Amino acid sequence: MTSASHLKVTKVGLRAFQRVGHFVKPTTRFIQIFGRFATRARVQIGTTQLKALLEDEKIHVDLKLDNGYVILVFGENRVLGLGLYLNGRLSSQLPKKEIRTAMLV
Repeated sequence: MTSASHLKVTKVGLRAFQRVGHFVKPTTRFIQIFGRFATRARVQIGTTQLKALLEDEKIHVDLKLDNGYVILVFGENRVLGLGLYLNGRLSSQLPKKEIRTAMLV
């Protein structure tokens, strides 16, 4: 077994945001950890909506929000990750399809 004691840590932390086009996008991991504390830009979705999003469909939602990223919440308070809300349509920004499928369980 090789020891890692000779390795030096150069960065510690959790990336919280990144710039994507005109938007500042929170990272999925950041939202999964801290999204439950958010008071705005949260979208409660049901099973039917989740399945549609996981199949890369856009769903129509009527939100009183500006275009941008929203927190997708399923069930009681299960924060899944992000969606992108643009002009009344919501698309998934959840991780890769194999990870998304596991979220249905």
